[in-house]
Amino acid sequence: MLNSARLLVLLEIARRGTIVAAAQALHLSPSAISHQLARLERELGVALVERAPQSLRLTAAGVRLAEHAQAVADLMAVAQDDLRAHSEGEAGVLRVGFFASAGLELLPRALSGFAAKRPQVELELIMGQPHELIPDLEAGRLDAAVVFEHPLDPWCRQAAVAVQMFFDEPQLVVVPLRHRLGRRAAVRLAALEGESWIGTHGGHTGEPVLERACAAEGFRPRVRCRSDHYQVTVNLARAGMGIALVPALGLGDTAGVHVCRLDHPQLHRRIGVATRETNRNPLLRIFLAELRSAAEEIRSLLEMQWA
Repeated sequence: MLNSARLLVLLEIARRGTIVAAAQALHLSPSAISHQLARLERELGVALVERAPQSLRLTAAGVRLAEHAQAVADLMAVAQDDLRAHSEGEAGVLRVGFFASAGLELLPRALSGFAAKRPQVELELIMGQPHELIPDLEAGRLDAAVVFEHPLDPWCRQAAVAVQMFFDEPQLVVVPLRHRLGRRAAVRLAALEGESWIGTHGGHTGEPVLERACAAEGFRPRVRCRSDHYQVTVNLARAGMGIALVPALGLGDTAGVHVCRLDHPQLHRRIGVATRETNRNPLLRIFLAELRSAAEEIRSLLEMQWA
């Protein structure tokens, strides 16, 4: 296999015209340049230069090989620039998992600035529930996962995964405008016994948080239908099909419904991000800074609106 360092020696000789000038350009001695050139000729079995007492010029084979050497030098420069861009977080691939309602406000805020400053970065976004995303994170198929956790339904933490929580997201009660709670700012869960509910399908344990909370209050909710798409839930409440428990990030369009706070110490979601502590992707650190900033903005907005 051709030695790239010796190819660059030939390229400098072609550029400069003399061994002395090539030695100066490469910060080597003329004897070292002559030695590298002689080894290259022996390896190839062909003369690359014609030597005269006061001059040196490339043979036809030398000219041809110098053209290849230029292509090699160009490719090495591209590779060096590409690796530098990766190490400085200007290029590369970032794979982020997220739950659906994080994609409405939190994740777009974090990614807008990130992507605008780094147009060469390839982003792969995968939507799923936390219990679906964490195995991919552990296996290295994701760099980060934006996750939530219910106090009433915690998931098992793995040693390889680090979780940083940003804020608590309130769970809100959505009712039709003509509902008896239509003027209330806050309501206790016990006051909702006997209502028809639009529920969810539940997390990794299979038992929805609503059912767990109601059981602690001594009753079982009457669930008319279930949907994990919160805008569908709000639309069904608007149509008078029942009341619903909706997290603040998933609220969306609230025209035609009334929203009130739920007075319950454990009915909220903790919002955060999960990463692998061994992940050395330089883009991850930059993304996490943007995500923390976006989370702080969202936390302030939620506190102003629902405190």
